[in-house]
Amino acid sequence: MPGQPSLSFEKDVRPMFTEVDIDHMKHAGMDLSNYEDVKRHAGAIYAVVSAGTMPPPGTGERWSVQMCDRFKQWQAQGCPP
Repeated sequence: MPGQPSLSFEKDVRPMFTEVDIDHMKHAGMDLSNYEDVKRHAGAIYAVVSAGTMPPPGTGERWSVQMCDRFKQWQAQGCPP
């Protein structure tokens, strides 16, 4: 994307998931620390974090608009590792 910095899972996306997020979602069968899992479920992840429904109340901080935008930009760039 012209004018926007290249993003990567390791540098830009992975750090947005807390250990609480990772532990919680592993019980649901999704590993948020794993690039392939996040790439495979990127649409669903974006839907819940941008709607403010995840993480659940009392389990962690909701994603800011900037974090949601970064994740969406990463998706638009083809989910680079």
